Amino acid sequence: MNLVLPIRVPRTRAPAAPVFEDGQLIHGDCIDELRKLPAKSVDMIFADPPYNLQLGGDLFRPEGGRVDAVDNAWDQFSSFGAYDAFTRAWLTEARRVLKDDGSMWVIGSYHNIFRVGTALQDLGYWVLNDIVWRKANPMPNFRGTRFTNAHETLIWCAKDANAKYTFNYRAMKALNDDLQMRSDWLLPICSGSERLKDDDGHKAHPTQKPESLLYRVMLACTKPGDTVLDPFFGTGTTGAVARRLGRKWIGIEREDSYVAVARERIAATLPLDESAMETVPDKRSQPRVAFGLLVESGLVKPGTVLSDSKRRWKAAVRADGSLSCGPHTGSIHKVGAGLNKAPSCNGWTFWHIERQGRLVPLDTLRQEHLAGLE
Repeated sequence: MNLVLPIRVPRTRAPAAPVFEDGQLIHGDCIDELRKLPAKSVDMIFADPPYNLQLGGDLFRPEGGRVDAVDNAWDQFSSFGAYDAFTRAWLTEARRVLKDDGSMWVIGSYHNIFRVGTALQDLGYWVLNDIVWRKANPMPNFRGTRFTNAHETLIWCAKDANAKYTFNYRAMKALNDDLQMRSDWLLPICSGSERLKDDDGHKAHPTQKPESLLYRVMLACTKPGDTVLDPFFGTGTTGAVARRLGRKWIGIEREDSYVAVARERIAATLPLDESAMETVPDKRSQPRVAFGLLVESGLVKPGTVLSDSKRRWKAAVRADGSLSCGPHTGSIHKVGAGLNKAPSCNGWTFWHIERQGRLVPLDTLRQEHLAGLE
């Protein structure tokens, strides 16, 4: 008799998520190096790709001085088709290395941002916002033949339409004097002591971005410890800001001179104290708390009378965490909506409890409950 023994297939463990150093500057071509990075390994990508400016000769100031424009070889492509092929290649690899819940920012000018936007959507990215960076001190139009080009456009996108990306809404609101952050950002261009110079006193990089821009981007959609990738690292603005904010970073840069400047710059950047990195917590990221939990824990006792801030209505708390106010019974939200004849109501801010002669919103008690869980 021939016995057929079952084949035992060894169990394989899912590969562990890669652990990156606090900073990693990779000297090489962006597409080649992106292909070497593990899939789904970074939390955010900030990309400042070549603009393909198509400059038609030198530009001079009214007094005769030559404008220091972007005329480097890395910004020159033989045709729009060549630029589009390059764009799709690096965007394809960027999407592969981006985590499913990560997001990407791409900045550009009118020369290239529309072509980049088309490629983004064709490859499956989901556009969340386009941000207009209004330059507080733009370079004037010396020839007087066009409007002064006073802005650049950033496209913020998720990996797909269902991605649960990070957005620190409350931190952005706090940064904007407690108003919702808008999609037009007025920030100065990189100048003065922030503008890096080479040994001859010339700009180290023609399109160096201000740290304030990267600060806002990183604060908006990353958390301390997240990994930020910049495939066009230049002189290291992304790395410097990431270090300040306690984010890990990976930079890819092929130009020798930029790599040298970036290394020196980041080495001199001091990170913020850990306590200073904390921001206003986003309520959506907090654990869900039912009002009944406050009743169970004793923070609110059954029979307690709640009222709105103007003491127009009074409602009694029942043992199961529901409220009773005349003909209205149910949750703190349902009763509040019924009294206001509104489709909905945030019961946490509508209902108040009296403490030492003053009314305190229920949301205060909720935060006390959450603090007790930490």
